[in-house]
Amino acid sequence: MKLKIGTRGSRLALVQTNWVVEKITKSRPDIEVRIEVIKTKGDIIVDKPIADIGDKGLFVKEIEDAILDGRIDLSVNSMKDMPAVLPDGLRLSHIPLREDAKDALVTKHEVGSLKDLPRGAVIATGSKRRSAQLKTARPDIKVADIRGNIETRIKKIETQNLDGIILAMAGLNRLNYHSDNYTVLPLPEDVMLPAPCQGILAVEIREDDDDLHTILECLRDETASLQAELERSFLYHIEGGCHAPTGAYALIDGDEVKLTGLFGTDKKYVKKQIVGRIGQHQDMGELLAEQIKKELQDE
Repeated sequence: MKLKIGTRGSRLALVQTNWVVEKITKSRPDIEVRIEVIKTKGDIIVDKPIADIGDKGLFVKEIEDAILDGRIDLSVNSMKDMPAVLPDGLRLSHIPLREDAKDALVTKHEVGSLKDLPRGAVIATGSKRRSAQLKTARPDIKVADIRGNIETRIKKIETQNLDGIILAMAGLNRLNYHSDNYTVLPLPEDVMLPAPCQGILAVEIREDDDDLHTILECLRDETASLQAELERSFLYHIEGGCHAPTGAYALIDGDEVKLTGLFGTDKKYVKKQIVGRIGQHQDMGELLAEQIKKELQDE
């Protein structure tokens, strides 16, 4: 049996995809897997902020088209890049183990928290969610826009004379990043709530491909599956995307679920948390989204 997997061409995308390939071939040694690199609109247009060129889906549409027309059988993407509603004919298959969901400050300063940055520090990010929370934690910080893959962004610390940048810990961990020149400071979720499903991989297939879905069961992690369900439900009901600060994180502790969500504008957002139980969690994303929307309307 042969499978073709589509992915973007960055080093991180290929590392993520090869991890999935290894899981599949270990479970099914009879399957031959080939990786197809596909350029997306988000990869081609690199000189504009994401919010100016589209919304969620910028990094997946061309890959999804390839699944639908049969050029590839499945794709591997970062779940945080996936739109809340998938195109007709596609579905998410099993959810793999989640990497660290936190964001991280990569900085040339020796710091133990954001408060240790110099006054007026220039921190770069292309995310409205990260920018809004940075300004809450440190109103004096100057936020600069930045695009590019992880390696490109890190180089810009020097070329653009930045004090630091914000990246996802998941990407840094998957690339096994370490440096003697920069401090990598993980930011707690109560300081920097991550994007919905940050650190989770999305394995997308055709909706009617039940045989492939069964093969991919080897990837499934129950905790990550539940977190993805909750965080994507919040994303769907809050109708968030790249144009507004949107964050969500589901903490699973035994049978207790704590779902935290964030939504608003560049200057004002609401962050709230609700608590529920596994088995009674199905409406938590919708309920939290409604509460946040109501609070924004009332203020």
